[in-house]
Amino acid sequence: MKRLSIGVRLTLWYLVIFALGEVVFGVGMWFILRDSVLDMVDDDIETQVDDLSHLLAAQANDVSVSTLQAVMKEAYGSEHWGDYLAIYTGDGQTLYQSVFLQSNSLLMTPQSVQKTIYTSREIRGQHFRFIFQRRSSKGRTYVVEAGLPADDAFDTLRLFRSYLFLFAPLVLLIAAGVGYWMSRRALAPVDALVRTARAVSGTNLSTRLEKLHTGDELHRLSDTLNEMLDRIEASVSRITQFTADASHELRTPVSLIRTEAELSLRRARSQNEYQDSLRHILLEAERTTALIEQLLSVARADLGGETLQLQPVDLSTMLQGVAEAWKQVAAIRDLRFSTNLRNSDASLAGDENLLRRVADILLDNAFKYTPAPGSVSLSLEAREHFATITIQDSGIGIPQAEQGKIFERFYRVDKSRTRAQGGNGLGLSIAQWIITQHHGTVVVESRPGEGTTFRVELPTIATPVRNPQPA
Repeated sequence: MKRLSIGVRLTLWYLVIFALGEVVFGVGMWFILRDSVLDMVDDDIETQVDDLSHLLAAQANDVSVSTLQAVMKEAYGSEHWGDYLAIYTGDGQTLYQSVFLQSNSLLMTPQSVQKTIYTSREIRGQHFRFIFQRRSSKGRTYVVEAGLPADDAFDTLRLFRSYLFLFAPLVLLIAAGVGYWMSRRALAPVDALVRTARAVSGTNLSTRLEKLHTGDELHRLSDTLNEMLDRIEASVSRITQFTADASHELRTPVSLIRTEAELSLRRARSQNEYQDSLRHILLEAERTTALIEQLLSVARADLGGETLQLQPVDLSTMLQGVAEAWKQVAAIRDLRFSTNLRNSDASLAGDENLLRRVADILLDNAFKYTPAPGSVSLSLEAREHFATITIQDSGIGIPQAEQGKIFERFYRVDKSRTRAQGGNGLGLSIAQWIITQHHGTVVVESRPGEGTTFRVELPTIATPVRNPQPA
């Protein structure tokens, strides 16, 4: 079953609440009006009863019942107000009773009246208002039954009720129309957002929802959706760029392997020539394997699949092991390689294999871009709560304009030298990710022709822990 739209549901809820409000208002106003008009009639009756009390008070103390009967008949027998009046003594003797009440009396016995009673009665199609009251005067107790016609009051109530039943549905119908119009107007921005959102696809991710300035929930919704689209566009852009760069990087070694193999098969060659071709193919295969491994690391990092195996790591011991492996490279490349690690005790909770990888990536860049007879140094400085690893070289340096881009994936400062030196632009990106996962920072300082310095700052733990020297 198809659900009603939000606009229709809001209108229906608005109508239900408005209808309940009308009912409460109408019933409340009817009771207020009834009490008001009946109070006016009651006031008129009480005024007449007060006049009766004054008449009784004017009689002598020892006046007889017969005398009082004559006085009451003379006073009220000819008055219109006396048509709905009856007066009794406290013991039940009748002092005066109008002809109307003789046949329509509402009072069972005078003795039953202990407090003032107001009541409405319909007699012969006419509405009346009566009061039953006990009065005292000069030591005597009297019971008064007095009334007045109340047709005007009840006609007013009936007319008011008719107006309620006539205008309430009309007002409710108008409210329904206004409520639906207001709901449509309030939800119109939502329809605009929906239309724009449906138009967004992989080919036009730069499209943004209409920016609202209403300061309400819809304003926050549109801003949130636009921020989400920004993140989606950035992610898709990175994926697209990553795919394009990865394809480009993989195409070059594959093309070289294919070309080398085709040239070897065009004609018969000597054993040495075949060996040279196979060495070239093997070299490109190794480079391709390294590139694929780096691509997998980047992909796992993006997907959250690259997890850290945290354990206490002694940075000094770890870096000494890394340095030992690079001393032979320094000798082959005729570079001076110095270290300053033994006087610094710095331990942290980290993944030792990944931290070794950071050091290897930074040292690889230092050796790769430092021509002989240059120098490379590795040092460790322990400070309170932090340890700083510094790798400095005297190589070709990095231009100032390029320093903010070197951590981007596949970015290379000198693309013309990359093929010969084996770089693919992923190393520094991976190193930065590892450092960030360890809550650290990496900064670069460099001048063209004067060398480059990388400083890695990592948070440490209080107690140094010695790890075994790697084999």
